[in-house]
Amino acid sequence: MRCMVIVKADKVSEAGVMPSHKLLEEMGKFNEELAKAGVLLAMEGLQPSSKGKRVKFSGTNRTVIDGPFTETKELIGGFWLWQVRSMDEAIEWLRRAPFDGGTEIEIRQVFETEDFGADFTP
Repeated sequence: MRCMVIVKADKVSEAGVMPSHKLLEEMGKFNEELAKAGVLLAMEGLQPSSKGKRVKFSGTNRTVIDGPFTETKELIGGFWLWQVRSMDEAIEWLRRAPFDGGTEIEIRQVFETEDFGADFTP
């Protein structure tokens, strides 16, 4: 199964502060382990929401909203895309990540083509 591992933004990441050299080094080692194990499919960090946009859809109207966005707890700071055998395996990998300080990470299973059944049109 594929899963997206979502790193939540916080006040520090929203201020555009880069992680410490130590954390970047530890994260690099962790990412190497993921890659060597064949788990890592993709990963990226995201710029602060002040550099982002949202588009709101209402009927035929499209409204562009400029960042920053106020609800930091609802924002994504970065993500991984992993290929694992189960949610339990994803959790075991994530437990090894070098986070601290109350960081909250969300794991969500990605839909696969077969999940849509007969209604799916290629």
